[in-house]
Amino acid sequence: MKINRLETFSNRHVGFVRVTTDTGLQGWGQMSTYNADITAQVFHRQIAPWALGANALDIEHLVNIIPEREHKFPCSYLFRALAGLDTALWDLRGKLEQKSVCELLGGQPRAFPVYASSMKRDITPENEAARLSRLRDAHGFGAFKFRVGKECGHDQDEWPGRTEAIVPTMRRALGDGARLLVDGNSCYTPAKAIAVGRMLEEHGVVHFEEPCPYWEHRWTKEVKESLKLDVTGGEQDCDLTLWQYAIDQRVVDIVQPDVFYIGGVTRMLKVARMAEQAGLKVTPHSANHSLVTLVTLHIMGALKNAGDYVEYSIEGADYYPWEQGLFRNYLNVKDGKVQIPSEPGWGLEICPQWLEKSRHAVSEVQA
Repeated sequence: MKINRLETFSNRHVGFVRVTTDTGLQGWGQMSTYNADITAQVFHRQIAPWALGANALDIEHLVNIIPEREHKFPCSYLFRALAGLDTALWDLRGKLEQKSVCELLGGQPRAFPVYASSMKRDITPENEAARLSRLRDAHGFGAFKFRVGKECGHDQDEWPGRTEAIVPTMRRALGDGARLLVDGNSCYTPAKAIAVGRMLEEHGVVHFEEPCPYWEHRWTKEVKESLKLDVTGGEQDCDLTLWQYAIDQRVVDIVQPDVFYIGGVTRMLKVARMAEQAGLKVTPHSANHSLVTLVTLHIMGALKNAGDYVEYSIEGADYYPWEQGLFRNYLNVKDGKVQIPSEPGWGLEICPQWLEKSRHAVSEVQA
């Protein structure tokens, strides 16, 4: 079964991929969000030429060989584009075998725990606590992540005193039974991160994500070795050699690859296996409601070293207006869990109206 046609449907924020084989079978995937229109150009220039005419079922070979063919471009855009091919081929294989991707990976579709993930820093501690409390009552969330510090903030807070205020406020509002996670988004130097981390520990926070600039592995490791709570990270990393180094050096307690940043399911599974061999759990980054959360759920349903939950963004149209109208059906949270679809492939249908409005491009085998 050969890949005969590759199409992208994109705008600035989201880009989907449709693969069609010489038998007419099709599969849908997604490139990474953000500047997806640029990623679509990379896809047709640097991914499609190596994939057209290739065996559609030999996903691992394609995912391995394309970065070699494009070895002068060891960059994020290449892997963001590669993710579109990888995820479309997994969907195609699922439809061929009439299995969900979770089942293809050896897992079992089931209700999987998620945590309520806030993306906002411009919100007061009181308002953040109030909205997370409402979501807890409405959907049964038992774990919650909120933001501390300032993104790439050089030890600065979003405004003075916000971090010191929001942590105890969240604990009071959500109660002793809630699992609290925080994200520093590359804010701190080690000394400041350790000081903040000890304050987090005093309030029972269990997860401190990306406390230091993500590229400063030594800083993150220093923080991890100084604290008792889990120090986590890795969402930005797409180089497997760097991943192996970070895992070998025990830079973090929990690894957090993003399936679309890293290049798709196949490459994410490689990181998961590295982590498993090192005795580390995987709690991926999946911070929006494009396909990333759904794909992550399928993978987590099959991992032996899956973490306790999957990230589930709580933001709506005010924060992510581009999420609106992507799918005919999506994921519902009940009792703090989301059902991994059991339908063949990903189990999600992209809205035709969205596709009609997108920028369409085609690469295909020439007759």
